Amino acid sequence: MTRLILSLGLLLSALAAQADTVRMAVTTSFHNSGLADVLLPEIARDTGIEVQLLVVGTGQALRLGAAGDVDAVLVHSRSAEEAFVAAGHGTRRVPLMYNDFILVGPAADPAGIADTGTAAEALTRIATAGAAFVSRGDDSGTHKAELALWSAAGIAPEGAWYKPVGAGMGAALNTASGLDAYVLSDRASWLNFGNRGGLALLFAGDPALFNQYAFLPVNAERHPHVQAGAVARLESWLLSDRAREVIDGYTLGGEALFVYNAGE
Repeated sequence: MTRLILSLGLLLSALAAQADTVRMAVTTSFHNSGLADVLLPEIARDTGIEVQLLVVGTGQALRLGAAGDVDAVLVHSRSAEEAFVAAGHGTRRVPLMYNDFILVGPAADPAGIADTGTAAEALTRIATAGAAFVSRGDDSGTHKAELALWSAAGIAPEGAWYKPVGAGMGAALNTASGLDAYVLSDRASWLNFGNRGGLALLFAGDPALFNQYAFLPVNAERHPHVQAGAVARLESWLLSDRAREVIDGYTLGGEALFVYNAGE
């Protein structure tokens, strides 16, 4: 009888572990990359944790974390992440992986950005030419990066040529395709984007276009309902060699979409 009770207890414990769920707010660029389709099944298989994604821009993801509406956040805007942790909304910032931003535009390149030396110079040419430029305009990590680049160029973008869409990366790329316009994209979303039309990758390689993603556990002391134990197990997996293998191994057309750099 004792052995039966022990066996039932172990079974129930195993089932409980399998039922662990983590709600994680992630950026549209991460979701559009397709990495989640590969990563989440591996997490579930190795840990028993079901990761449920809320796909929003970085700003909204951090607001969800601050309100305790999610258990963790995965975003890409370092200054906003550090402010989130400093305010006590998150317990720590864990750099996980990176790729880069790129400037995409009409293959004919009417603003002539392909031969520029810096992203700021490329944006200056777009503004000077009055060439159509689609902005995310949604307080996302990509939008924050774009605004920082305009600031570095000494330009406050405005006018009919500048077109904020207030939407995710996929919608911004679709709009740019429809308008034959320039747009700032993360490389992963671009590689996974099928409706390119006449668009081409025109500029990349400036260190200012570095795009770091970080994992932030929400502070369970402020929000006791947060699944802190499951989040800790998820973080341990994300810091493992298995996570490195999955993330570095994710490619499209032979090109890696992310580079794992947790713990580096």
